[in-house]
Amino acid sequence: MDRTKDKEEFVALLKATGREGMDYVLEDLEKLGFYEAPASAGHHLNTAGGLVRHSLNTYHAAMAVLESMKALEPALEGEVKQESVAIAALLHDVCKADIYKRSVKKRRDQLGNWVDSEGYKVSYKNFPMGHGEKSVIWLLCAGLALNDDEMLAIRWHMGAWGINMNSLEDTRSYDTARKLYPLVSIIHTADSLAASLMERTAEDLDDM
Repeated sequence: MDRTKDKEEFVALLKATGREGMDYVLEDLEKLGFYEAPASAGHHLNTAGGLVRHSLNTYHAAMAVLESMKALEPALEGEVKQESVAIAALLHDVCKADIYKRSVKKRRDQLGNWVDSEGYKVSYKNFPMGHGEKSVIWLLCAGLALNDDEMLAIRWHMGAWGINMNSLEDTRSYDTARKLYPLVSIIHTADSLAASLMERTAEDLDDM
């Protein structure tokens, strides 16, 4: 994983959208440590620079999903903009930029002995606003102009996993967002493909 190359690609793709407020977002992401953050504490890409790599993987998967679906549903050509795919895919997980802290954990080595292992712990104390909704609010506060489909795609990028199952309002909102905006399903699908296929390792398979 080339962290410098990943950062350059990430920045170039977002600047290419020409979206109002993007320079402010990129400036704030730098201050937050986005480019050094992992994508998770103990799962996919749980290493420095993993978050930007996951964001790029989600972008590439989303573009592939869009192109494939246009062959089956030509109406998507005018319904989903490539710039919206880029913005929602690349920025869906900015909520993670400030939650991971380096730590030392105990784990078993190949011989079954407990050893110290560097990793990450999770803390939500900086801004405990949830997951997808935190990304949307953070981007708006940073000054980014977001369209409705982009906000909803980022909010619901976890799909049904982002629903409070005790909330009829959450269930109805998610279902309505999917029906109104194809971008919601595209980003959720791409995020899942990135984490479960593009980022899986031999160790992940061994641990099953």
